Amino acid sequence: AAQVGQALAAGGQGAVLEFGAGSGALAEALLDALGDAVTDYAIVDLSGVLRQRQQARLARFGGRVRWLDALPDRFSGVVVGNEVLDAMPVQLLHFDGQQWWERGVAWHGGALAWADRPTTLRPPPGVWPDAPFVPGTTTEIHPQAEAFIRTLAGVLQQGLALFIDYGFPEAEYYLPQRHGGTLMCHRAHRADPDPLADLGLKDITAHVDFTAVALAAQEAGAEVVGYTSQARFLINCGLPAMLESASIAERAMAQKLMHEHEMG
Repeated sequence: AAQVGQALAAGGQGAVLEFGAGSGALAEALLDALGDAVTDYAIVDLSGVLRQRQQARLARFGGRVRWLDALPDRFSGVVVGNEVLDAMPVQLLHFDGQQWWERGVAWHGGALAWADRPTTLRPPPGVWPDAPFVPGTTTEIHPQAEAFIRTLAGVLQQGLALFIDYGFPEAEYYLPQRHGGTLMCHRAHRADPDPLADLGLKDITAHVDFTAVALAAQEAGAEVVGYTSQARFLINCGLPAMLESASIAERAMAQKLMHEHEMG
């Protein structure tokens, strides 16, 4: 809220656009904290079930909150995306030691199974020139997330886009030690690496290549004004001062948000 409020004040605007608002908790917190500084809070969410949940939670804010089925043609204000980029589809690439293959899904023996085909697609060039990819490496590239960022850069006339995600810069994403990639599934607080099991019942996610996202934004005319860990972001936005009057339970929750081995 501190960062969004600063950006709204700097631009002389009152509009916020959030993608994938989930339960509506972040929207509620921002609207409560910023008050009249937010005159228009638009949510783009294609899930009917989640939209109903959001509408019930945010009903007390009346006409200041509205829902959109697609990106507006033009927007000025602050764009917020919490765990949006890491939920976008990725393309899987597999390296057998000699060449790269695109990994997809085929129907085989009465069930879904992985299937590879030759491809000219590659991870970013020159990531680790002195440490080539390990034979058997499976990793991801993010053309859909990059396309989304380029489209958003064309829509945003003036303002700030703030994205909060799990991920790495390119040099960490494609470390030789991370030869299994980052694709993971989550269901009922359990994680597994097999998206072909329990179809439709699990969340599928992959970490974000922040370098690719930043380059896509810059190539589309946007400017990267900041990139940092969640811990540093919250500290810079004034969390330590808030903790001076916080309860023990609140301080414990804040530590989880800041510790590097947790969410920091």
